[in-house]
Amino acid sequence: MSNYNMQDTPFGYTLSVIGGKWKMVIMFVLVEKTVARYGELKREIPDITHKMLSAQLKELEKDGIVIRKEYQQIPPKVEYSLSPKGESLIPILEEMCKWGSIYKPPACLNGENEGVDCPFHKNYCFEKKN
Repeated sequence: MSNYNMQDTPFGYTLSVIGGKWKMVIMFVLVEKTVARYGELKREIPDITHKMLSAQLKELEKDGIVIRKEYQQIPPKVEYSLSPKGESLIPILEEMCKWGSIYKPPACLNGENEGVDCPFHKNYCFEKKN
């Protein structure tokens, strides 16, 4: 195997754009909501800190994945949505969700969270444990 820097590969680039604990979670929310304000994102992802949410949004915006639209009004209003480049990642995220739905035992088989929905892969879990 030849020596190469993983970050210089297309795979490495993709990981740098969507990798990390929160970026795909933010994208997950934006797929479902289409457009969201900062406060909505924070409510949907309660475990993320304000500092981390702000940093991740800035990185996603810098990478062209998220569009930040600022309205000049009082109080200030900012909305976030996926860019066409961000939307182009949805099939990858859908495949990840499909993989998870195949290999992760559904929570509803344990009697929990019946009807759990994945915004990337619209499958519902209605099977019950026998």
